[in-house]
Order: sequence, then structure tokens, then C-alpha cells
Amino acid sequence: MADTGGIGDAARGGRRIGRTAASPLPVCRVPLPRDRGEIARSLVEHEWLVTNGVGGYSSGTVAGVITRRYHGLLVAALRNPLGRMVLLNTMNESLDVSSLADFHLDAGIPVWRYEVDGSAVEKRVFMPYRQNTVIVQYRVDGKKPVKLKLSPAVHFRNYEAPVSEPLHADYAFTAAGEHFSLTGTGLPVLRFAVEGEGRFTFVLDEQRREQVMYAVEEARGYQARGALWSPGAFSVEIAPGESAALIASAEEFDVMTAMSAQEALEVERERKRRLIDSAAAPARATGAGGDGDGAGPQLVIAADQFVIKPVGRVRDSIRASAVSEELRTVIAGYHWFTDWGRDTMISLEGLTLTTGRHREAGFILRTFAQYVRAGLIPNLFPDGSDEGLYHTADATLWFFHALDRYAQATEYWALVEEVLPKMRGIVDAHLQGTRFGIGVDPADGLLRQGADGYQLTWMDAKVDDWVVTPRRGKAVEINALWYNALCLLSRWECDLGDAARSNTYSERAARVRESFNSRFWYEQGGHLYDVLDGPGGNDAACRPNQIFAISLPNPVLDESRWGSVMKVVQEKLLTPVGLRSLSPDHPDYKKKYFGDLRTRDAAYHQGTVWAWLIGPWIDAWLKVHPDDKAGARRFLDGLIAHLPDFGVGSVAEIFDAEPPYTPRGCIAQAWSVAEVLRCWVKTAGDK
Repeated sequence: MADTGGIGDAARGGRRIGRTAASPLPVCRVPLPRDRGEIARSLVEHEWLVTNGVGGYSSGTVAGVITRRYHGLLVAALRNPLGRMVLLNTMNESLDVSSLADFHLDAGIPVWRYEVDGSAVEKRVFMPYRQNTVIVQYRVDGKKPVKLKLSPAVHFRNYEAPVSEPLHADYAFTAAGEHFSLTGTGLPVLRFAVEGEGRFTFVLDEQRREQVMYAVEEARGYQARGALWSPGAFSVEIAPGESAALIASAEEFDVMTAMSAQEALEVERERKRRLIDSAAAPARATGAGGDGDGAGPQLVIAADQFVIKPVGRVRDSIRASAVSEELRTVIAGYHWFTDWGRDTMISLEGLTLTTGRHREAGFILRTFAQYVRAGLIPNLFPDGSDEGLYHTADATLWFFHALDRYAQATEYWALVEEVLPKMRGIVDAHLQGTRFGIGVDPADGLLRQGADGYQLTWMDAKVDDWVVTPRRGKAVEINALWYNALCLLSRWECDLGDAARSNTYSERAARVRESFNSRFWYEQGGHLYDVLDGPGGNDAACRPNQIFAISLPNPVLDESRWGSVMKVVQEKLLTPVGLRSLSPDHPDYKKKYFGDLRTRDAAYHQGTVWAWLIGPWIDAWLKVHPDDKAGARRFLDGLIAHLPDFGVGSVAEIFDAEPPYTPRGCIAQAWSVAEVLRCWVKTAGDK
């Protein structure tokens, strides 16, 4: 096996040999309503997101109205047990949204352009990489100076805490020159610095805003009214051609002001440019006009938001550093997800291998290899905790897939050899039976799972004690993944010279394949059962889980049945933005994902469309139609058109099951972005 070190172009820090020009940076523009009075209403439904590479972020609506508990100009990722905290909720500006002339993302950085008294004010919000710092920069063009009034408003709380949580009673605001600090007893310190050619002044005028309304929280059935506190207002007059910036940070002053705002902006743009330069060629391609508006570069920038160094888990970081490694993981979605094992393994190829971030992919795999317990990798790490939760039947099997994709992309087989003992241990644990009822049935060699009160597959909605789709028994995708894992392990053992072990795993895989094809076929529907041997018998619901029996590198389903399954899935589940989670002809089918938590979770996997499933659909399509890359790419059209919508520049978690396929859930989801980007590259024409 070749050993290249597994370091991609991005890890080497240089651009590809022979490239003479840097890639242009992508622009994602949000169309503004023609009716100026409609701008605020329209743009409150569009949200922007900026991240910092350590789990923190800055996010809000384009209209400037905070509608979620998760919105904040600075949501800092702090050391455990604090986790992510909203430190700067919003900043009221003297700019009127009705004067907004343009909004776009420039390399993922949100840019507003306002027309004010014959001049234009351009505003940017960005975060220096690996800092809990946000910079709000203003620049004026035109003939007249513009005077701005900026009033920061805060409610220090955990980002998951309800907005109704009482304000702290002892906020204190202090000033020292152009540096300001805001804190309270037992709270982190929020620091401000001001910068610019114009002179800043600050007027201390403590204000408490009551009954602030968070519209999305109300629609989702959560506490929706809360209070904010403001220490006063900054004022600055900016002359034409000049700029000013307000910097807010959880870092020390010497860190947050180490670079000027303009320097920090240029560094961040260069970092984004290098990300694009390091990606696969089809991901670097710009739009027809060559102006950087292509979907590929936009998706590369979106992918960057999910790959993080989790600064909160100090113990794990120290352990990784001790062996010359770095801790890496994947945020599953913004705003509320942490790092999930399943999402990480499914996303790894699109987020890191397609983008040339091979070294980070290796870090991620080693990170999760450290956490294998009883043959399982963690389902998730709760925010603010060092301990993973292991209630998952499929994340560990996706680990095999991710390791294989890494080895194929990098030819760094030494990592496979390094973790091979753990992979053997995982299979042994599944054969013997492990936690949550996960284990092989000796009667047919198929993998079963299930435990009361737990949701162990990716269809994991749970409300209180109600597991909406328990899927206890032998789930179709679990067994497709199990077969794939056995085939991979057999091949790795063979390549590493252990023929006896290889044959053992190969024989087990053959038995799984025989049982799968004899038992999972639902003749009446022309598709696969979703679950066998469940508490109620066999479940013939038509769900997208069956597509993995074709799409995985080692497909368990006999090829003679591929056509029938594809036809059924296309007719009943395929939409322009992904696959429905349940066929419309099922009595439990739900058209919309909307309402309070119980209502939403009842629909989460009962019809709701999942964008990430477009990836396995396209993989399966190209197996059946290997010469139809153009046709396969057309399945991405709806998701590419979605990029300027909802979470601008990213791909939503889910969509309603029927037109107009309204985006729902997280505004930016790792596996949605990863699978669209991976398939964008996979379906590119030969050049």
C-alpha cells in the first residue's frame, strides 16, 4: 500500500503547482423585493451565518431582527462546562433597513449596502479564525459623511437557554480609552474595542428593553419573550472613503486587537481563497461569467463552517497534542447541533476530502477512534461536556465508510493499519452483542438493534418518552452498512496480509448478503422492507433507507432488483430538494414540518424531505446509469437554487414534503452541504 502521509494541498499550505492565478471568491446575492416596503418582511426570513473554526458563531436575519434564541452577533465557544454562550445578542443601528440597496455574501462574509443621504454605507460582519471575536466594519462611499449610532444589547446566557431566562442583575460596563469591558458576577467578560479614522464617542445610558419578541421561537412553541440590557451607545462620524469598526470579543484585548479590522478582513478573505484553491477542480469552477458566483466555491466556503477545533474539550486537546495530533470534529448543524458521530462520518468525504483538507480528515478519524467504547463511537457530545453519548446503531458503521473514503482519496493506508485493531474490536462487539440491543442474530447473520426509550438510527426523533420512529429490529440501512463494513474489513485484512481473517469476514459478509436478499425484498411493493422482525413484525413502509442497499461502495442488494427500487423511490420519495422520509401513501405521512416540538417531531421522519439523501440517491443513480452524469447533476438543481435562500449561502437541514418545499430546521446542515458538494464534484463532466 502506498503511504503519502495523507496530507492534502491545503495541509501543505501551498497552492497547486502550475496554477498561476488564485481562484476568485464566490458571491451569493439575495434578490431584494421591488416594493421597498416589503424588504424588512422578506429579509427577516433570510438568515446569515459566520463561524470561527472553534464552534462559535455570529448569526442573525438579514433584516437585522433577532428571531431565534440562537441569534447573536457573538456566540462564543468557551471552555467546558460553559460551552457556547450568547454574549452579544444584537446591536441596534441608526441605519434603516428600508434604505438597504443590496445584500450579498462575499466569500461567505455578509455585506449590507445602505443608501443614506446621497452616500452609501457598506457594512460587513466577520470573525477572525480561531477567535471568539466578531468585527462589525462600516465603510462610507459618496460625498457626505455619515454619522452612526450603535447600541449593543446583551443577555448573557447559554445559547440553548430560553430567552425568558432572567437578566443578570449586576451587569457592569467600564471604559479605558478605546477599550471597554462588560461583565457581571460569575460571568465571562465581553470586551469592546473601537477603531477607525472617525472619532468614536460613547454615551453611558443604561437601558433595559422588556418583552423583546423572538418570532421563530414562538412559532416553534418555545418561550418567545425576553429582556435585553444595553449600557449605552457608541457614536461615530465616518467621512467618505473611510471606515470604522466595532470589535466585540471574549478574548483578551491584546488578542482581539492584534490585527486591525481591515487586516483581519484581508486575512480571512485570503484564508477562504486558499480553501477554494485546495478543493477539487470542479469545486473551484466559477459561474458562466467567471465572477466567482459558481456553486462549487460557495459550497466550499459553506463546508468550512462545520470543521472545527473543539476548544471546550481541553483534556482531549492535550491528549491529542501529546502524540503530535490535533483535535478536530464536525458541527452537525447551526444553530443548535453539536458534534454528532453519525453526521461527522457521513459528512467527512464532502467536507474534507472533496475540499483537499485531507490532514484534517485524518485528525477527525483519529479523534473518534479515541472514543470507541464497547464497539461504538459516540452519537454526540453534549455542549459543555467532555463525555460522549453512545446511543446509536449506525454511526459506528458509517465510521468504516468514512475511513475507506479517506484511504481511497489519500492513499494513506497507514491510518487504516493504525486503527485496524479498533475496527476488528467493533465487529467483534457487534457479533457478541453490545449496548442498546445492538448485535447479530445468529439465525440469519443480520444486525438487529433496539432498546426501550432510545432512538438508535438516523430517524431519531424523540419527544419526552415518545420515540416517534423506534425502528427496533433489523433496519434496512443498518444491514446495508453492516455488509459494507464486513466487506471493507475483509479487504483491509487481505491487503495487510492476513488471509485467514479476511476469509472469515468475507464469509460473514456473504451470509449477510444471502439473508438480506431473501428476507428484505417486499414483493408486493417492489421495494425493500424498512425493518424486519420488529415488535409488530415486518415494516413495509416505503422509506429512503433502502437506497443505501444500492448506493454504498459494497451494495448488498442483488443488482436484478436495483431498477425496481430506484423506480419506486423516484416515484414516491424524490423531490427537487432531496428525498422524502416516508411515502405520501402511508397513513403516517405529514406534509409539513411546522408547529410546536411535538408536532414537528411527529413529522421529522414521516414525510419531511432531507437534503443529504440526495447524495446516496445520486450514487445509486450513477450505478444504474453510469454514463448519465448530466442527468445525475440535474437532481442538484433545486438545492443549488436554494443557496441564496433561508440560511444564505448554505443548505438547510430539511424541507416540507410538498411544494413549495419550504426549508426548515437548521439553516446550515453539515451533511446537506457535504453531500451536495460531493455530488457536485462527482457529477462534473469530464474535462
